[in-house]
Amino acid sequence: MAVLQVIKKGLVPYNEAWDFQREMHAKRLAGEIHDTLILLEHPPVYTLGKSAGDANLLDAGDAEVIQSDRGGDITWHGPGQIVGYPIINLENHQKSVSWYMRNLEQVIIQTLGDFEIESDRTPGLTGVWIGNNKISAMGVRLSRWVSMHGFALNVRPDMSYFRGMIPCGIEGKGVVSMQELLNREISPEEVIPHLIQAFESVFGFEKTIDG
Repeated sequence: MAVLQVIKKGLVPYNEAWDFQREMHAKRLAGEIHDTLILLEHPPVYTLGKSAGDANLLDAGDAEVIQSDRGGDITWHGPGQIVGYPIINLENHQKSVSWYMRNLEQVIIQTLGDFEIESDRTPGLTGVWIGNNKISAMGVRLSRWVSMHGFALNVRPDMSYFRGMIPCGIEGKGVVSMQELLNREISPEEVIPHLIQAFESVFGFEKTIDG
């Protein structure tokens, strides 16, 4: 039976969560834990992926700036944004980076659909988009086919922080949140059950346990 362990950690500093990911990654490689989905929020932080250019950080303000080992360019995390770190062994699913990324995108598309928000992929770009605006950024790392890092879904973050960078290093594109689209108050807590259900469905997990 395909089992997914879900760990909800609340508000966690980026480096602390990164250490926790590495710990869980090692345990997954050793077969000590099930496939795991870590869900949390971060205090304001700009993270630079392996392909990030310094020019894409315009003004960090009061946010932390951290060089990460994930793929991708620059992104921002903060309260009101659900960050998901799947620790998944693709040996048990499909050993394909593109398959994994498309599935992560589908999880977000399906979650947004539960709130009657229509979203899609943009050819040649990762993440989930609504027209010209990105609602979910993604950047992953795979080591021995076990995943780290993952996705960030804008539920109701302080959108002003996105003005401090060129999101994902892509000129001419914007960002948007679920709260802006729904025109009502919404919290990560309201969205998380839908996201977990979508993750189960898309990746084919038959049972979910709390971590």
